[in-house]
Amino acid sequence: MTPSHDHQHAESCVAAVPLFARLSPRQQAEVASMARPLRVERGEWIVRAGQSSPRLLVVHEGLVKVGRTAEDGREATLRLLGPGDVEGESGFLTGTRPENDCVALDPTTMCVFEHGSLAGLLNRYPDIGASMLRSLAIRLESTERMLAARTLADVGARLASYLLDLPAVRGVDGVVTVRLPMSKKDVATYLGTIPETLSRRLAALGREGLVEVRGAEVDLLDPEGLEERAGGA
Repeated sequence: MTPSHDHQHAESCVAAVPLFARLSPRQQAEVASMARPLRVERGEWIVRAGQSSPRLLVVHEGLVKVGRTAEDGREATLRLLGPGDVEGESGFLTGTRPENDCVALDPTTMCVFEHGSLAGLLNRYPDIGASMLRSLAIRLESTERMLAARTLADVGARLASYLLDLPAVRGVDGVVTVRLPMSKKDVATYLGTIPETLSRRLAALGREGLVEVRGAEVDLLDPEGLEERAGGA
């Protein structure tokens, strides 16, 4: 990227992020001047827990998996980041090293902010800090919902809810289709189960006429039925 292209990329990146939405265009331009554009390819590591300096990552295009790896090698997917999503607010506020791994699932472009560059902005623009706290509160609420679902709902209900939450496209035939953004192994980990159980539950939803699985694409044949299944029916 040329310097002018870098700046345009940074400005569009900042403008698209809810974290900076309440800033004026002039203030957003100041934030953008501190951004470092970064492009990574599919499968490339962006952050490794404990090994990287704390940074604020803002996804512009692409898809990033945030997760943790246990000492025995087991992996847990915590969330996915798409355009406009942010990772690193907690480290920005506390100054601690990242505890999560971040890896690109698609070719991804993002803006990276070093904590030292942004620290002064919190004093000048308190809305940024307030937005970070709001973002962390929403994430905590989402985590609590997922924890409750893993504790109280069976895998079929969790899977139905997950499919309904994915970005959907309606075809000319009226059928709603979603695409699994991760491998089935990663989806299983995210839902707190194992790949074999996930495959069985997907097959069961297919036999019930609720979905049709075509590789990574899933047709939602009966969204209302899936809603009932997500509720434990």
